[in-house]
Order: sequence, then structure tokens, then C-alpha cells
Amino acid sequence: MSEMHANDDALVFMDELSAEHLNDTNTPLPSWRVMIIDDDPDVHSATMFALGNLEIQNRSLSFLHAYSASEARQILAQESNIAVILLDVVMEKEDAGLNLVNYVRKTLGMHDVRIILRTGQPGYAPEIDAIRDYDINDYKTKSELTRTKLYTTVTSAIRSYEQICAITANQRGLELIVNASTELMSQKGLQNFASSVLQQLNILFGRKVEGLICSSDDSDAETGALDFTIIAGSHSFANGIEQKIGRIQQPELHQTLQESITNKKNIFGADATVLFFENVGQRNIAVYLQTPINDLEKRLLDVFCSNVTVGLNNVMLTSRLHKYAYFDPLTGLANRLKLLQTLTDTLTASNRDKSVLCLIDIDHFAETNDALGHQFGDMLLCAVAKRLLDHFGAACHLARVGGDTFALLGHENLVYPENISNVFQLPFNVDQQEVQLSSTIGLVRLGNYDGGSSDALKDTNIALKRAKSHQRSSFSYFTVDMGVEIRERVRMMHALRAAFENERLFVVYQPQIDMRTERAVGAEALLRWKTEDGQFVPPDQFIPIAEYSGLIVDIGEWVLRSACFELMELHKLGFTEFKMAVNVSQAQFSHPLFLDSLKRALADTKAPAHCVELEITESMAMTDPALLIQTLHQIKQLGAQVSIDDFGTGFSSLSHLQKLNVDKLKIDRAFVNEIGSKSGEGNIAKMIVQLSQSLNIKVIAEGVETEHQADTLMSFGCHLAQGYLYARPLTKEDLRNWLASK
Repeated sequence: MSEMHANDDALVFMDELSAEHLNDTNTPLPSWRVMIIDDDPDVHSATMFALGNLEIQNRSLSFLHAYSASEARQILAQESNIAVILLDVVMEKEDAGLNLVNYVRKTLGMHDVRIILRTGQPGYAPEIDAIRDYDINDYKTKSELTRTKLYTTVTSAIRSYEQICAITANQRGLELIVNASTELMSQKGLQNFASSVLQQLNILFGRKVEGLICSSDDSDAETGALDFTIIAGSHSFANGIEQKIGRIQQPELHQTLQESITNKKNIFGADATVLFFENVGQRNIAVYLQTPINDLEKRLLDVFCSNVTVGLNNVMLTSRLHKYAYFDPLTGLANRLKLLQTLTDTLTASNRDKSVLCLIDIDHFAETNDALGHQFGDMLLCAVAKRLLDHFGAACHLARVGGDTFALLGHENLVYPENISNVFQLPFNVDQQEVQLSSTIGLVRLGNYDGGSSDALKDTNIALKRAKSHQRSSFSYFTVDMGVEIRERVRMMHALRAAFENERLFVVYQPQIDMRTERAVGAEALLRWKTEDGQFVPPDQFIPIAEYSGLIVDIGEWVLRSACFELMELHKLGFTEFKMAVNVSQAQFSHPLFLDSLKRALADTKAPAHCVELEITESMAMTDPALLIQTLHQIKQLGAQVSIDDFGTGFSSLSHLQKLNVDKLKIDRAFVNEIGSKSGEGNIAKMIVQLSQSLNIKVIAEGVETEHQADTLMSFGCHLAQGYLYARPLTKEDLRNWLASK
């Protein structure tokens, strides 16, 4: 409960009269009984440490302990006169706390005891209906219950308990307060709650009382100025709602409120009363009543105001949770959840035919954030939000759905790429700096859209990603084909992950031949995927998915280790000069732990490094030459060999090729297929062979299928090959049998 007076101890409560004025003997007063119900023993210890020496109204505290809801039921069934229960929300089950409250209130009929819910898991906060129905006195997260706040909360609860017990003799007052509390707890929103407070005060006093309730942020109240805003008022003040107090032309009202706000205390005057609630729900609240009150009404007010405080805290908590749940704290815009609600309404409305949903992604925002700092980035996002609001106004729904991604929902005459791009034509002035931004846009027309709000947002994101993949600062409208493509990719990604985990991937080996002797000199390890129904998924379908999802790193390491183990098995069988080639993807090669995984594979399998050959693609070689040169140097230091796969299909730089210090070039099958075809006799293949000879690099041809191709390649000076002419990819068992037959 917030302070009801500058000196709270100066208030005279009804029970204090009996305790201090009627008890003239030195007989010690009984202690206040506090029950701690929590499955964490440390919470019991910490609570007793915080409250052990506390005295309230000259009465100490005594404690009862229960470590589960079932143990608490047994104790509560036998004990009475418990003032406060400190109850954990989540114990044996997620709803154990609320079920116990139900047992206390309804089964045992213990309506006087004050219950304070505590939780270490804010996600299990009770709904406002539960707080109302079970007469929960307070609700706090354990992280916010510092020693001071725990002291204040328990003191408030015990005083509430004391007043409820003391006023039991006055049945009418008790019923009025309980009924008022129940009514207040049912209110949602600060304005409804404040209006209900005025109504309940009329009932409590038994007469019509003119008055108002106003609120202010803590920072505004520090000035002491009359800048409170009226949130509720009786008949004579109804026209002032949502206006500043200063606009009401009543000097006596100003004077009384000013005194209360400046001194932060209650005022009980001859003609008016002001109740001041400091920092309740992160606001200061003042209740002005155009009536004097007597001593009995003051005592009733003490109890009533304690319930008002709890109610205000609960209303403000609910409001804050609602705000955090549906609005972005940085920009104040709606968040993803609020957008989905609005989108659901739009999809069922008559104007959906012309509606468009759009996602706006700020180009290169991460680089700006890193370069200029996160605080500057936040200010820039707020500037973008403001300009979007100014540009589209109330005609469209605007939300922030990601770090630098905004959503726009509205009529197609407003939500279209050119109009959105206009927002970014002029630079943004942030912290005395001008920043020029651009955006990439994904859109979905909702007119004939079949899915729900979540699907629409997902498909808009698909369109956005498609636009990003083509070119920044562009746009893309969603089409059904996009959805089919991305969903198939996601389906295959999950299937591939499951296949890898369930060992449905396996490695085959295609022999590499010296065409002059037709003797096998090595093999290339190739990954294969066989589904549960026996179907094979082509590598050109699942390898890009593995690279896209990042699975290729783990899969690639497994392939490397499998190939090294098989290499050692072949060496044990007598094929001691046999070499093993393993493909390495871009993602795998650039991974910071790739060299470590290579070292582990060589060490664990004891495979000789000079018999292990890593194949990288030509496009990889050209992506980041500096990094590649450094990594290749470290690979060569380990003794492993390196070859460039699919050579001639990219845009090679001969100067880079010289710096790479590779051991072998592989002629792509496309150039081998030209041999004997109408397009020529393999001139490109011949040029690659000549290049390798001039650089003193070995060369191997893949996809050799005819004797003519083999003879022609040998005439060029290429003596190594692999292809169906010699052998298809073989399982490790078939490879061993094939080698034994040679």
C-alpha cells in the first residue's frame, strides 16, 4: 500500500485503539502469524531473515512453513489466526498456487487472511479474474521483492488484515468495503477503475460526493506543479476528464490539491478531502472529494484505500503487461502480436479485397548500427517510425516486427512500392548527422489470399527474402510459386536433419583411374541420401539445402571422417598408395573450426595426410582469395592435398590461381562431354590441361563415359579420370571387391 500520510504512524486505526488504549497492562501482545508456502528452502530462509526482527503495531512476527501445496493444506486445516500467506504461484504444478488459494478461500472459508502471491516465473502471472475471484492481496515477482519492498508489502498486508478483523463488528462497513473491492477488481483500465472508486466512495459514505481522480508520472510530480491529468470525475467534473487540473477554475480545489501534492500527504479539511497515493503502479494518484469526513469514515477509508492501492497496482500491472504484449517499447508502434490481431480483423472485413500487407526492411542497418553504435541505431529506428507514421498517418496500420523491419497494412492505393520508397528519398537527421537509407520491400495482396494472419505474415517475409536475394532496394510481391518453393525447402531441411540424425545418409566412393594403366589410384567420397521409402534424393537437391541451413558443417565433418576411416581400411588391405578425395563446401571451409576438425579427423583415424585430398570449387577460390590463401597454407602444412573442382566453370584469375598453391585441377564434366559432340573436340578441356602443365599442377577429368573421351584426354596430356567408363560410385564393400578384382 502506498503511504496514506506523510507520517503513516500518526494514523489511528480502529484496532490500534483497542490494542493501545484498552490494553493498559504489560501483557505482551500476540505475534502476527505469517505462513510461508514455497518449495524452495532458500526462499523461506531469505524471508525470515528479511522479516525476523520486524514489529508491526508493537507486535512481532511468527512463522509457519510449508514446502508444498499438499503440506500447506494440512497445516491450514488445523491452524487459525494467520494474518498473511506468502505463496509461491508455481510449485508441484503450474497452477498449484492458485488451486491452494481456491482451497483457502472457498473450502476453508478463510476470507480475512491476506494472500501475497510470489513467483520467480513472470510468465505464470495470474489473470485479473483470478486476482479478483480469489481476493489476492498482492502479486509480486521474487526479483522485485527486495527486503524493503517485502517489508512494505507484508506491513501493508498485516495492516489490511488488522483492519478487516477490527471492522468485523461493524457488519455494514465490512460488507460495503468487500463489495467495493470486488467491484474495483473487476474493472479493466485505469479510467474505469477510477470511476468505480468514486462510485464505491458514494456507497461507503452513504451520500452523494462530488469529486475527481487525477494522475501524473513520478517525474512530473517532482515539480509540485498542478499538472495532474483528470482521469475520472463525478457529475460536476465530468467535462474535465483527460484535461489538466489547471484548466478547472476552482481556486480552493487548486489550493487543496497543491498542498497534498507538494507535501505528498493526505488532506482532511473542513470542506474537502484529498487522498494522495505516491508511486502506485509507477504513477502518483490524487483523489479529491468535495466533502469533509468524520473519524469513523477515516477509519473506513484506511481499509478501503489499502484495497484501492492493491487494485491500482493490479490495474497498472495489467496495463503495462498489455502494453508490453502488444506494443514495441522503443518506437511505441504495434508489435508483431498486435499486427497479427489487426491482420486477422482485416482478413474477415469487407475491405480486404483492396488491402495489402507489406514488410519494409532497412538496407544495411546492421552495418550502420555497428559503425555508429546501438544508441544511434535506436534513434534512427525511431526516426524511421516517425516518418512512416507521418507519411501514412491513421489510414494504415504500422508495426515494428523485427530489429529493423516494419510492417504496413492498408489500402493498395497507399501501400505500394513507389509510395513506400518515397519515405526514404530524403536523408534522416539523427543526432546532428544526416543518414541516407533505403529499404527492401515484400508485399502480399490480401484480396484472394486463402491463409490466416500468421500465414500472410510468413508469406510477406518470403516475398521480402526473394527481393533481398535479387537486389537490395527492390521489392517483390508474393506468389503461390514462392510459397511452394520455400515450404518445400523447409520440408526438405527438416527431413535432411532427421536423415542425418537417424543415419540415413551414407558415403559412396567413385574410383579415380590412371587411364594409361587403368589402375585405380584413388577415389572421391560422395554423399548419398536414401529416404525411408527407399527413394534416393539427388545431391544437387539436398546439398544446397544443407549449405543453406548450416547442416553442411556437421555433415561435412562426418563425411571427412568416414572417408579417412575407409582410406585406412584400404591401406590395411594392401592398397597403400590409394588416395581419398573429399569435397569441402564454402560454409564448411570458412567455418572457424574447420582446421581443428581436419586435424582431429587425421589424428583419430591416423590417415596419412598426403593421401587425403580436399576438393574446393572454383567459385570458392575466388570468393575471398586472401582468406583462402591463408587457410590453404595451413592445410598444406598439415601435409594434405588440395584440388580445385569444376575448374573452368567460374571466372578464374590466373594470378590468384598461382598464389593458391593447389595440387590438382579437375576438368568439369561439361567440358568432357564436348569431346565427340557437335560443339567440338574439347578445346576448353585441352586448354585446362595445357594450363595445368604450365603451372606444374596435376589434372583429372570427371564424367568420362566413352573410350573416345578417354583417348582424346590422354592425347591432351590428361592421364587421370573418373567416370562411368571405369566405375560408378560404389559402397565401401563394393569398392573393396572392385579393387580386389583388378
